[in-house]
Amino acid sequence: MCEPRELTIVALSTVGGIVSRIRSARLALCLSFRGALMNFVDMLFPVYGETVPTNHGYPLYSALSRALPDVHKDQVPFSFGWINGLQVEKGFLQVFQKSRLRCRLPAEHIVSLLPLTGRTLDVAGHPIRLGMPQVAPLCPVPSLVAKMATFKHAVEPGRFLEVARQKLALLGVSQEAEAGILLIQGGRRQNEPRRQILHLKGRRVVGFAVAVDGLSAEDSLLLQERGLGGRRRMGCGFFLPYRGKE
Repeated sequence: MCEPRELTIVALSTVGGIVSRIRSARLALCLSFRGALMNFVDMLFPVYGETVPTNHGYPLYSALSRALPDVHKDQVPFSFGWINGLQVEKGFLQVFQKSRLRCRLPAEHIVSLLPLTGRTLDVAGHPIRLGMPQVAPLCPVPSLVAKMATFKHAVEPGRFLEVARQKLALLGVSQEAEAGILLIQGGRRQNEPRRQILHLKGRRVVGFAVAVDGLSAEDSLLLQERGLGGRRRMGCGFFLPYRGKE
């Protein structure tokens, strides 16, 4: 369900062809809500390289801004998730066969990110190359997780959850949905809240890994499209289906 579809060379020839294919995939794989089909999709770029910093939200945003100046000017309405990799040593992830850069945006703006195909990005001194993207629709699953979300003046777990629930309510998410901070699994800090640090121009932005459960199909899509909290242009508040193993 909700499997990615490849963008073929033929489909890349015109914007209309791309959008038509994406909408067709969504019609076949996803549900219709609010009387109209949601048009947000994920573009998944294969990542080739050796390593990237574990918390690479800001340097990746900087690299994307250099490659696509319109990103820095906020003219491309998209967000991205951190690149997945294997934890090989403290502070670094090993890029492997399944590593992807996941960019989320309205289907009609896909063409804006296509120039990233084949580009080499410098992520804090770690070069990576992006391959041909696949496109996947968003899936209305009941449980979602973000590796990091951050709110102003909410650096302690209790206050963080209080603000998270307020923000979910303001977004229009049902009160039946429940937000929780993920806990560390294993090691001397087992069962402690999973605190995350975003390094931003010499400053440390504190956040937590957060899961939201009990979402309706409509609220699930809403949260994936809108995200939660600040620094969303740097991979924060970016939600994916939660399988209980993150």
